[in-house]
Amino acid sequence: MQNRADNLTTIAAPATGPGGAISLIRLSGPRAIAITESIFSKPLADAEGYTVHFGTVADGDRLLDEALVSVFRAPRSYTGEDMTEIACHGSSFVTREILSLLVRRGAEPATAGEFTRRAFLNGKLDLSQAEAVADLIASESGAAHRIALNQMRGGYAAELTVLRQKLLHITSLLELELDFSEEDVEFADRSELEHLLNDIHTRCHTLAGSFRTGNVLKNGVPVAIAGTPNAGKSTLLNRLLGEERAIVSDIPGTTRDFIEETIVLAGIRFRFIDTAGLRHTEDAVEALGIGRARERIGRAAVVLLLISEPLSAEEAAERIRTLQLSGEQRLIVLLNKNDLWNTVPLSEKLAPKYPVLSISARSGDGTDTLQEMLVHAVADDIPEDTLIVSNIRHYEALIHASEALEAATKGLRTGLSADLISEEIRQVLYHLGTITGEITTDDILGNIFSKFCIGK
Repeated sequence: MQNRADNLTTIAAPATGPGGAISLIRLSGPRAIAITESIFSKPLADAEGYTVHFGTVADGDRLLDEALVSVFRAPRSYTGEDMTEIACHGSSFVTREILSLLVRRGAEPATAGEFTRRAFLNGKLDLSQAEAVADLIASESGAAHRIALNQMRGGYAAELTVLRQKLLHITSLLELELDFSEEDVEFADRSELEHLLNDIHTRCHTLAGSFRTGNVLKNGVPVAIAGTPNAGKSTLLNRLLGEERAIVSDIPGTTRDFIEETIVLAGIRFRFIDTAGLRHTEDAVEALGIGRARERIGRAAVVLLLISEPLSAEEAAERIRTLQLSGEQRLIVLLNKNDLWNTVPLSEKLAPKYPVLSISARSGDGTDTLQEMLVHAVADDIPEDTLIVSNIRHYEALIHASEALEAATKGLRTGLSADLISEEIRQVLYHLGTITGEITTDDILGNIFSKFCIGK
């Protein structure tokens, strides 16, 4: 994306989607107020910032609409530039006509994310906050909203800035030693430096470790429904969704591919995946579906194992083992069709090791409790006061910073020279700086802001 903020252009774009009662058209740049005034019935040149004006929008003698125009003066605006926002009626025809008129009067159509990019370039947001704007717009659950809002308001970026300042101080002392290398003096206390490097490494490691939880909450918690054919997986999915989404049949192997649907429980978005029944089969198509089922089960954060026939504890344990779950995955054992067999003995034997719930997917008995268990399984991982990383770019930068910190600490302990230790610390500074945008490139900016919507 070309950086047009330096070219003193004025950009315009709709900031709202089609179909609403009101449409908002946003302008930003040195001529934003003048261009808006040229199509508006009220004078705006001397209007103060944070004021709203009612009037008409016209193309010469041709009246287009009645509208409200909000005026924002630099630098106290979203982009840091002069801005206006035209609130007109939501007709797509009216919006197009006004936008076309603004372009004819000198504005340029904004590219994706260009308003927020200008906010970053003008120092109104750091890069992590700018990225959080897109996450906030895309959030579909309370948990995703909280993570994005926390990051947009500063989140861990302020903490990273403090860490960088401490490292910069130490690096400057190390580099000062190079100027006095012949006198063999140390300006940077080695024990203090090692303590600082350990503290920063611990914090980077903790933040990077939160990415798994943050990414899951941002994109939805994947919950795989597993079991043998006719265990009631599709029935359970339909029950949880409250609609007939999956085909239910007494014929084994009906589900030959996975079906995925989402619901929000207690502000957390869950992605339920109904998988093919797990069994040995000679049917090539069904076998392909079972392979995909195992792949999806392996990726799930939570696995619901449905058992719908009497099993011994040993048989149930073997069925669990064949799922090949990792230590990070949560398993909930569901004893389905509880009106047809006595689930109590099996429940008593499994419960000490795995959460066990007796349900009826057909009648809905126990599904409210299941929803509560799912929420608690995830909520336990997200303490209210914990900073969470949900952006893969930030995660990768933290991993690289941690690796450089380990190298610097190792060099410190083995008596590495000040210039080589300083180089490792500069790598840490670089990677932490890419998160907040203190260090960046046009390619990084272009990649980030191209994913934004037009008008933001």
